[in-house]
Amino acid sequence: MTVEGGMAATAIPDDLAEEVGSPGAGAALTTAAVGGLLLGVLTNLAQGWLPGAWNQLANSGAVWSAAAFVAGALLAERGTALRAVTAGLCAEVGLVVGYYGYAEFGRDGMGSLYFPLVWLGMACVAGPLFGVAAHAWRHGTRAWSRIAGLAAFAGLFGMEGAMYARVLHYMPQAWACGTVFVLLPLLLARTHRERALTLAAAVPCALLAYAIVELPLRTLSA
Repeated sequence: MTVEGGMAATAIPDDLAEEVGSPGAGAALTTAAVGGLLLGVLTNLAQGWLPGAWNQLANSGAVWSAAAFVAGALLAERGTALRAVTAGLCAEVGLVVGYYGYAEFGRDGMGSLYFPLVWLGMACVAGPLFGVAAHAWRHGTRAWSRIAGLAAFAGLFGMEGAMYARVLHYMPQAWACGTVFVLLPLLLARTHRERALTLAAAVPCALLAYAIVELPLRTLSA
């Protein structure tokens, strides 16, 4: 705080000033929402384009959560966690709206609101979670935060691979998800040490995601 001419002036950090209602923040969040909306339409279309069991990947929770991770990584340019959280939320909600909106107006209708509401509820959890995971990976000043953020994202593909192998017995798709599970730490971590630690941390993340996401979804689908 400084005092000039008997009046006190409080300096506001640039990143906080931009965070609160700035045009730049609004444009970034709109971009995240529109990008998610378009990806939702694309994944709906891809279910008809991809052959056989490969169309499962278009409806994959890991692929859907990638929207939040990418939004958090690309749109939190000033390093603010709140921006990444909100961008992830906007991207995931936009994706659900795009997917089921196209099902309703571009196909034969989405039917019951049950699953749209289930996925919308999951989007409100996964969006902020993977938005902030991307923020931790890209802007983390400590190795453990970068490792945790990237491991959480990679773990989703490990979860999908386990589900394809154990439940659906779609082995080509399981191998594809397993390959992404390994490549994400190898390609996106900063050092050899972080690559090894991220890959090791992604294994329990995959098991945790399977327990708290895949098993409840199977129960809801029963």
